[in-house]
Amino acid sequence: MSEPSPRDVRDFIAAGLACSHLEVEGDGRHFFATIVSAEFEGLARVRRHQRVYTALGDRMREQIHALSMKTLTPAEHAEFAAKAATSAGHHA
Repeated sequence: MSEPSPRDVRDFIAAGLACSHLEVEGDGRHFFATIVSAEFEGLARVRRHQRVYTALGDRMREQIHALSMKTLTPAEHAEFAAKAATSAGHHA
Protein backbone atom coordinates (compact mmCIF):
# COMPACT_ATOMS: atom_id res chain seq x y z
CA MET A 1 0.00 0.00 0.00
CA SER A 2 1.52 3.32 -1.04
CA GLU A 3 1.88 6.24 1.32
CA PRO A 4 -0.84 8.86 0.95
CA SER A 5 -0.06 12.40 -0.16
CA PRO A 6 -1.36 15.46 1.71
CA ARG A 7 -3.94 15.79 -1.09
CA ASP A 8 -5.07 12.19 -0.49
CA VAL A 9 -5.50 12.81 3.25
CA ARG A 10 -7.38 16.02 2.49
CA ASP A 11 -9.71 14.13 0.15
CA PHE A 12 -10.22 11.32 2.70
CA ILE A 13 -11.26 13.83 5.38
CA ALA A 14 -13.47 15.85 3.01
CA ALA A 15 -15.28 12.68 1.88
CA GLY A 16 -16.41 11.96 5.44
CA LEU A 17 -16.75 15.41 7.00
CA ALA A 18 -18.33 18.61 5.68
CA CYS A 19 -15.54 21.20 5.89
CA SER A 20 -15.62 24.91 5.12
CA HIS A 21 -11.80 25.03 5.20
CA LEU A 22 -9.33 22.17 5.04
CA GLU A 23 -5.55 22.28 4.73
CA VAL A 24 -3.23 19.28 5.01
CA GLU A 25 0.55 19.25 4.98
CA GLY A 26 2.79 16.24 5.36
CA ASP A 27 5.47 13.89 4.12
CA GLY A 28 3.51 10.70 3.41
CA ARG A 29 3.72 9.37 6.96
CA HIS A 30 3.19 12.37 9.25
CA PHE A 31 0.54 14.98 8.56
CA PHE A 32 -0.75 18.24 10.03
CA ALA A 33 -4.30 19.31 9.21
CA THR A 34 -6.29 22.47 9.85
CA ILE A 35 -9.93 21.45 9.68
CA VAL A 36 -12.86 23.86 9.90
CA SER A 37 -16.33 22.34 10.16
CA ALA A 38 -19.70 23.42 11.51
CA GLU A 39 -20.01 19.82 12.77
CA PHE A 40 -17.48 20.72 15.51
CA GLU A 41 -19.90 23.22 17.07
CA GLY A 42 -20.39 22.39 20.74
CA LEU A 43 -17.85 19.53 20.75
CA ALA A 44 -14.77 19.31 22.96
CA ARG A 45 -11.41 18.92 21.21
CA VAL A 46 -11.30 15.16 21.86
CA ARG A 47 -14.74 14.68 20.27
CA ARG A 48 -13.68 16.80 17.28
CA HIS A 49 -10.62 14.63 16.77
CA GLN A 50 -12.73 11.49 17.10
CA ARG A 51 -15.02 12.88 14.39
CA VAL A 52 -12.01 13.27 12.04
CA TYR A 53 -10.77 9.76 12.88
CA THR A 54 -14.24 8.44 12.04
CA ALA A 55 -14.08 10.22 8.67
CA LEU A 56 -10.70 8.61 7.98
CA GLY A 57 -11.84 5.15 9.07
CA ASP A 58 -9.37 2.31 8.52
CA ARG A 59 -6.98 4.63 6.68
CA MET A 60 -5.93 6.03 10.05
CA ARG A 61 -4.64 2.61 11.08
CA GLU A 62 -3.44 1.36 7.70
CA GLN A 63 -2.03 4.36 5.81
CA ILE A 64 -1.63 7.38 8.06
CA HIS A 65 1.00 6.93 10.74
CA ALA A 66 0.59 10.28 12.49
CA LEU A 67 -1.93 13.09 12.19
CA SER A 68 -1.76 16.31 14.17
CA MET A 69 -4.74 18.54 13.75
CA LYS A 70 -6.23 21.89 14.58
CA THR A 71 -10.01 21.55 14.60
CA LEU A 72 -12.07 24.74 14.52
CA THR A 73 -15.66 25.83 14.04
CA PRO A 74 -16.22 28.46 11.32
CA ALA A 75 -16.53 31.16 14.03
CA GLU A 76 -13.30 30.05 15.71
CA HIS A 77 -11.54 30.03 12.35
CA ALA A 78 -12.76 33.55 11.55
CA GLU A 79 -11.54 34.74 14.95
CA PHE A 80 -8.18 33.00 14.45
CA ALA A 81 -7.80 34.53 10.96
CA ALA A 82 -8.70 38.01 12.24
CA LYS A 83 -6.10 37.76 15.02
CA ALA A 84 -3.48 36.59 12.52
CA ALA A 85 -4.28 39.47 10.17
CA THR A 86 -4.14 41.99 13.02
CA SER A 87 -0.86 40.52 14.25
CA ALA A 88 0.61 40.62 10.72
CA GLY A 89 -0.47 44.26 10.39
CA HIS A 90 1.50 45.22 13.50
CA HIS A 91 4.69 43.72 12.10
CA ALA A 92 4.51 45.38 8.72
